[in-house]
Amino acid sequence: QVQLVESGGGLVQAGGSLRLSCAASGSIFSINTMGWYRQAPGKQRELVAAITLGGMTNYADSVKGRFTISRDNAKNTVFLQMNSLKPEDTAVYYCNARGYDEYGDRLDYWGQGTQVTVSS
Repeated sequence: QVQLVESGGGLVQAGGSLRLSCAASGSIFSINTMGWYRQAPGKQRELVAAITLGGMTNYADSVKGRFTISRDNAKNTVFLQMNSLKPEDTAVYYCNARGYDEYGDRLDYWGQGTQVTVSS
């Protein structure tokens, strides 16, 4: 099992910045990719950004150039720096840790979610 603890959400005005953090503990040896998803009211959860152990990143088109994901493997922590925030970025942001077990089955772990609200 992997436990994920998020922090850093809050209320910010449009154009502002926030930094989310997610610390992983437990069976972290099974984890390869960590990332952030978000879910706005009435919408499906969507990928925001992800980063592998090797540092390869993937971003949603809507956040490219504004958000940066990074990872401290020594501290088992992933960060999401969010700049130039827009009201449409308002959502609950969830940390995700993904890996595979010895049978090749995918393992997905989720944080409790942190609210990000961007006012216009």
